[in-house]
Order: sequence, then structure tokens, then C-alpha cells
Amino acid sequence: MAGYDIQNLEILIVDDDSNMRHLLRNILNSLGVKSIEAAGTAELGYAKLEEFKADICICDLRMEPLDGIEFTRMVRTKEDSPNCYLPIIMLTGHAEMAAVVKARDAGVHEFMSKPVSPEKLYAKIHTIIETPRVFVRSGDYFGPDRRRRQDPKFKGSDRRKRA
Repeated sequence: MAGYDIQNLEILIVDDDSNMRHLLRNILNSLGVKSIEAAGTAELGYAKLEEFKADICICDLRMEPLDGIEFTRMVRTKEDSPNCYLPIIMLTGHAEMAAVVKARDAGVHEFMSKPVSPEKLYAKIHTIIETPRVFVRSGDYFGPDRRRRQDPKFKGSDRRKRA
């Protein structure tokens, strides 16, 4: 996996499964990441953002009592959010299209299905670094631009406000 040296990234893991937190930490360590924090609930993850200046967050979709969608909405829209621009990788073992759309509409950057591998995780981190996305505010949405491609034939006005 030649490419970026990601050892200086600070990564927050939010997952209610301690085994998955441990696996993600081991994978990130194997990729060279040194600064990793983890939380077992969305609430604890949000609180950690106050003290830990994460560059990327890896968050599980299905958690209790708040899930990854609610966590993402908190990060994006709460007035006291420590970093509303935080890149979020949503992780799930249930990658139905409805879940992908819901995560995208909440403001996640990337969606990754389990099982996790070092190659897959590195590819998601690489995408976040290589193709930074502009943040937009449109209606009740705030987050990275959901459009992955720009249509050169589009002639209308761009109604989205860059944040």
C-alpha cells in the first residue's frame, strides 16, 4: 500500500463493539497511525471531540442508544460542535442502499461495509485526503457535497451555498 504517510493523522473510533474498536485500532496501528482515541457510544465520541482534535472519525452505523446517523447529525449541526467539518467514515455490517442514502444525507464522507481490511480502510482514508469535498448548506442539510461528479453539460444555477 504505497501512498500517503498517515502516521500523523489523529483518528477517533466510535463503535459500541469493543472487539471492533480493538480491530480498527490494530489496523490503524499497522498503517502507521499513532494517535487514536476510541469511544463506545455516540455520546462519548461527541464528548471526546472536545479534547481530541480528530482529523477523521470512523463511526459504526448501528449503535445504541444513539446510532451513527445521529452522531453524524450532532457533529454537523449542533451549535457547540467542536468540528462540524470532521470527515466521517461510516462503518456497517448492514450495507443496504437505504442505509447508505441515510448516511450520505446525514453528512458522512465515506461509507464502508464490513468486513474491514487494512486495504479497504486505507482506501477510504486516501479518498478523503485525495479528493476533499466542499461543504454545502442546502435546506436542512449541512455537510460534504453529496455530488461526486460534476456534470459539464449542466447549465442551471447552482442553488447550493458553500459553507
